[in-house]
Amino acid sequence: MHFITGGAFNGKKEWVIKHYEAEGKICWLSAYNGEPIPQDINDNGNDIVILEGIEIWIKKLIEQYDAIETLKVWNHWLEDWIRWETSVKNRKLVVIGTDISKGIVPMERENRLWRDTTGWVYQKIASKAEKVDIIWYGLNQTIKEKGMEQNETVYENR
Repeated sequence: MHFITGGAFNGKKEWVIKHYEAEGKICWLSAYNGEPIPQDINDNGNDIVILEGIEIWIKKLIEQYDAIETLKVWNHWLEDWIRWETSVKNRKLVVIGTDISKGIVPMERENRLWRDTTGWVYQKIASKAEKVDIIWYGLNQTIKEKGMEQNETVYENR
């Protein structure tokens, strides 16, 4: 799994398109387009599944469940998606989420809960991902890659 994060309107989508456009058949699912969170991505016929707008799907979950239950539901889906990816060679799961942890802490309780829960989900995604990139101003910084020593940062611009 490849996790991409960064600020809003910093070029995550464009970077992913450029990075993955020649890699195979792509299924792009976006919360920004109002698509529901894909609970099951099995048998979709694609080599790459890109899930965009994770923070939006988390917000919808947090409106239904408390933080603990949201994390349980999310982790269950994440494990299913990783099983899909690892069940066939050359499959790739790409997860894109906007970093909403910077800036002023929201005053409204529900927005603070959304922000906190999103941070916990991103920590789980990053821990499970083989590669993690932060995109700022269209440039990537790889902060995790399979084979890297822990806490080592590799600066890579593509």
